[in-house]
Amino acid sequence: MQKKKAGNSRKQIYLLTLMAAMAAIIYVVTLFRFPLLGSKVHFAGAMCLVSGMLLGPVPGGLAAGLGSALYDALAGGYDLINTLITFVSKFTMGWVCGWLFRSVHKEDQRLGEHTAWAFACAAAGALTYVALYMLKTWVFQRYVYAYPLDTAWATLLSKLPASLINALTGTIAAPLFYHAVRLPLRRTLENL
Repeated sequence: MQKKKAGNSRKQIYLLTLMAAMAAIIYVVTLFRFPLLGSKVHFAGAMCLVSGMLLGPVPGGLAAGLGSALYDALAGGYDLINTLITFVSKFTMGWVCGWLFRSVHKEDQRLGEHTAWAFACAAAGALTYVALYMLKTWVFQRYVYAYPLDTAWATLLSKLPASLINALTGTIAAPLFYHAVRLPLRRTLENL
């Protein structure tokens, strides 16, 4: 009984450590970005998706949201409202990807290991983020800054291509990263 408690405690510590590591990776990866079509392209979204796949919906979402929000607060120069919006939208991105991935993975272990399913889950998470980012852009343009309708549409359309490129990049990269690290992490977890 006591051995089982110690094993569960180790697994919880391992999960918290992995969450912190993923949040740190997301923060660092966000630092490396380049401008494209009026926005910025980076691999942070891919790491948010990997976080959902590796850790599951809630822990993966928390790591994704925390790493991205820390970037906004510490290096991005964003205010508290934008930082909180980033936390919620990146959490949702990781949560959607992780929830879809884990829900099918429980039903059919083999399907969860298929790269095609990982790509589909990554695409769902990435497109969820794009939709939330576009909604945030629209609300800020129209209702916070009170820009005219044509200006709000122009801003939205100018941000959409880079957002879709980030989504596509994340959708392609996340399953590749996930499949590269899943077996070593599983072996470590089994030995705890």
